[in-house]
Amino acid sequence: MAELKIMKALAVEAEEVTMEGAEQVTIRWLISKHDGAPNFAMRLFELGPDGHSPLHTHEWEHEVYVLEGEGELMFRGEKKPFSAGHFIFVPGGDEHSFINTGAGNLKFLCLVPNA
Repeated sequence: MAELKIMKALAVEAEEVTMEGAEQVTIRWLISKHDGAPNFAMRLFELGPDGHSPLHTHEWEHEVYVLEGEGELMFRGEKKPFSAGHFIFVPGGDEHSFINTGAGNLKFLCLVPNA
C-alpha cells in the first residue's frame, strides 16, 4: 500500500536531463510509481537561461503548470508563448519542445501517466 508523502520540492534531488537535444534542463521526480502512485507522475522541470527540452514526440499527454519564468512551446511547427500562471495541455503524438525565452529560470510542473 502507498504511503503519504509530504515534502518540499527542493528537497528532491535535481537530475540533469541527458536526452539528446536537451540544454540546461533538470528534472525532479516529485511523485512517481516508486512512491506507489499507480496512475500519474509529477515532475518539476527547471530550464536555465537559453535552456530547452529536445524536440520530441511520444504517445502520452503532458499536463503542465508554469510556476516561474517565461518561454515558448514549439508545437506543430509553431511557437506558442507562455509565462508563470499558464497551464498547458500537450496531446500525445505531437512533436513538442519547451524553450526558456526569459533572462531567469523557467520552472514548471509536468504530469504524465506512469505507464
